Amino acid sequence: MADTDPANAAAIAGLHGGRVPLHIKLFHGLGSAAYGIKENGFSTFLLLFYNQVIGLDAWMVSLALALAMVIDGFVDPLIGHYSDRTYTRWGKRLPWLYIAPIPLAIAWMLLWMPPSGLGDATLFYLLATAVMVRILVSACEVPSAALIPELSTDYDERTAILRFRYLFAWIAGLGMLYLAYDVFLVPDADHPVGQLNAAGYWNYGLCGAIIMAAMVLISAMGQHRRVAHLPAVRPAKISAANAFSEIRESLTHPAAIILLCGAFFMFISQGVTFAISNYLYIFVWKFSQGAFALYPLLLLLSVVGSFFLVTPLTRRFGKPPVVIVSGLIGMAFWITPFIFNLAGIWPTPGSFQSTALVFAFAFCSNTLSVMAMITGQSMVTDIVEASQIETGRRAEGVFSAGWFFTQKCGVGAGILISGLIISLSGLSNKAAPGSIARGVLENLMLSYISIIALLAITTAFIIRRFPINRTDHEDRIRKLGAATTD
Repeated sequence: MADTDPANAAAIAGLHGGRVPLHIKLFHGLGSAAYGIKENGFSTFLLLFYNQVIGLDAWMVSLALALAMVIDGFVDPLIGHYSDRTYTRWGKRLPWLYIAPIPLAIAWMLLWMPPSGLGDATLFYLLATAVMVRILVSACEVPSAALIPELSTDYDERTAILRFRYLFAWIAGLGMLYLAYDVFLVPDADHPVGQLNAAGYWNYGLCGAIIMAAMVLISAMGQHRRVAHLPAVRPAKISAANAFSEIRESLTHPAAIILLCGAFFMFISQGVTFAISNYLYIFVWKFSQGAFALYPLLLLLSVVGSFFLVTPLTRRFGKPPVVIVSGLIGMAFWITPFIFNLAGIWPTPGSFQSTALVFAFAFCSNTLSVMAMITGQSMVTDIVEASQIETGRRAEGVFSAGWFFTQKCGVGAGILISGLIISLSGLSNKAAPGSIARGVLENLMLSYISIIALLAITTAFIIRRFPINRTDHEDRIRKLGAATTD
């Protein structure tokens, strides 16, 4: 074992090994609302808005969104590194959570109100505003998620804290989805499909901006008394080269490489699914306006199911098995309706029977998929101490950023793939629902389910090699605690 700097090891003494009070979990989770709104907007509506409403080609929009994610992803480790090195009487993370939300709200509004008459320059406007939004969300989310290893060293409690983040992120995202389908993006005489009604997107952006800023600020204030204290160690000044060296050293830890590689393929699947979902619901499953209004409630119930199941399952089986099994079974539930549709043994799309069955399969799939995501991110927090044993340095922010970097690169790749699937399937810009040839829909479904199945299997193959379990983690906590008395 590498020698651990006593000053760094002493930081363990300030952490909590047992349960975190419920009100702290609630306030901590509340901060993820901004992330949930952003993810919902980017993954569900942004491609549709700029392609079918504004009129840009799908592949151009998906390329711009993928580039924005990759640019942001490379900024994330810097945000994590500098949040690790922030030294104020309010701690490392809170200053970020107080400064970033208002600029984020402004950037979010701009994203949904591109000026008319820009022509081809609309693509560059999309890229610039998308990059601004993503970097500012990272300035909120990376420091906030980095608080988890500081709040508790307990293997299971970290998962319990994370489930609140996922719950609030999904509540916020699905709340905005409900408002979009039922309030902002509603049909009118000129737009029989509400999601193609341009007038509603400005109000959607304004509402989301207000909620984003408010939730992050309330979260920071709610945790202030617990986490606002001068860090135990003042970071030494280092050069930019040394900063990148520290980031590289942390993120090349063997456990980090395995987890982040597996997560990359999991996030590609998420990116493809979210970006293409409205196309599937509109053109393949022919959801009614009522189905669109009920769908967010279904997803919320599935997240609640994940919330209650994930901690008992990880406590019983451990974290890697939950990620692997949940991911594979969730994928199987998700692609089954498409397989039956292709085989010609599915009820007529748009009928009550078809919609009810899609809802049932989606509920099971999303419950399992969210459990895999929660558990995967919880595994990141356990790498913090494994790295500290070897380097003598805690890097919660860097590992948190590594997860989000992987997510953005993966989802960006997924959005790019979804744009290619849509373009290569033959689906035209501003296509009218009900007028699409069966062959086009078959190409869309077959390409989609093939990619989703391959990604789930690849993720499971990689994650099964993750080297940290409960016993390893608890041994490291004991060693780090003992170092404070040496």
